[in-house]
Amino acid sequence: MTMKKFMAFFIIILIVALMASLYQSRFGKISVNPSATSPTTALTNNPKAIEVIAGNLEIPWALIFLLNKDILFTERTGSLKMISNGNITTINKFPDVKVYGEGGLLGLAIHPKFSSNRQIFLYYTYSSNGEDTLNRVVRYKFEDNKLTDRKILLDKIPGAVYHNGGRLKFGPDGYLYVTTGDSLNPSLSQNKNSLAGKILRLTDEGKPAPGNPFANYTYSYGHRNPQGLAWDSSDRLWETEHGNNATDELNLIIKGNNYGWPATTGNQTRSGMQSPFAQSGAETWAPAGAAFLNGNLFYGGLKGQALFELRTENENAIITKHFLQEYGRIRDVALGPDNFLYITTSNRDGRGNPGNDDDKIIRIDPTQL
Repeated sequence: MTMKKFMAFFIIILIVALMASLYQSRFGKISVNPSATSPTTALTNNPKAIEVIAGNLEIPWALIFLLNKDILFTERTGSLKMISNGNITTINKFPDVKVYGEGGLLGLAIHPKFSSNRQIFLYYTYSSNGEDTLNRVVRYKFEDNKLTDRKILLDKIPGAVYHNGGRLKFGPDGYLYVTTGDSLNPSLSQNKNSLAGKILRLTDEGKPAPGNPFANYTYSYGHRNPQGLAWDSSDRLWETEHGNNATDELNLIIKGNNYGWPATTGNQTRSGMQSPFAQSGAETWAPAGAAFLNGNLFYGGLKGQALFELRTENENAIITKHFLQEYGRIRDVALGPDNFLYITTSNRDGRGNPGNDDDKIIRIDPTQL
């Protein structure tokens, strides 16, 4: 090696070392957390397990079951629809929904006391001045197949073409949990007073839930784009989250904890930040809706194009992929009153390869998996 080449190589090493030093001075020491490495995976596919109950839909995003077992679901393009006795009815089209990138009509939840108050909750993207992008949570009364008594519960959640979050779920504590993305501004995820990059918890009247850790809406923070929420039999909250360049996450959520974004991703750790229970490593799941059944967590994979199933053995994550690439991009996963799983596909969202009858809602017999 000539002296000139040696000096060039030495300068490159110095630059790399300086960049690493600056990164650590900003974000702290980064190390590997062995417990959050990529999980073991397996594959299963049994066509006898599935039944398509609706087709030719436009990007169905979230679904819930009403007391009479009818299905209410959102289409990201701005429609709320219902399946009753095999027939699909449009309940409402929302003219103020902004269909933009990943934004649109997203989350849907039913009040725990729906039988008496008939309340449902929606999360959608909108624009206040024709150019900005925001998200809001809205409550309606749903009765006689009509929406009335509209009330905005939470407004001006930062939005963008990507990373809008959007999942709504009522927890065992009776409060409404809301996932929000970082709206392409990662620093907001670390700001406890921002509504972006969070799991929020609020009352059914739109107030911060009592006992929230920072006396505001924030329940946990440091999230990039959380997409799914589900509680296990011990009432522990689990979350699915889109990572940066793969490194998707399954997080066990603890009130007040910081989940690291943008300082840590994947199996990186830093003092004061919570590591994921499992992460995808170099693989991309793009995990979405989630539900527990028989102690296992089922969640949809968008880019992963599978129904994923997480089970644990001695705190180790074991993941099975069901129907890999059989039905394309899978968005929501819900547990029905019949103890079957229901999933929505998302093949018409501009990132999939839709078939003639996409998108679909599919009923899955878990005993056949």
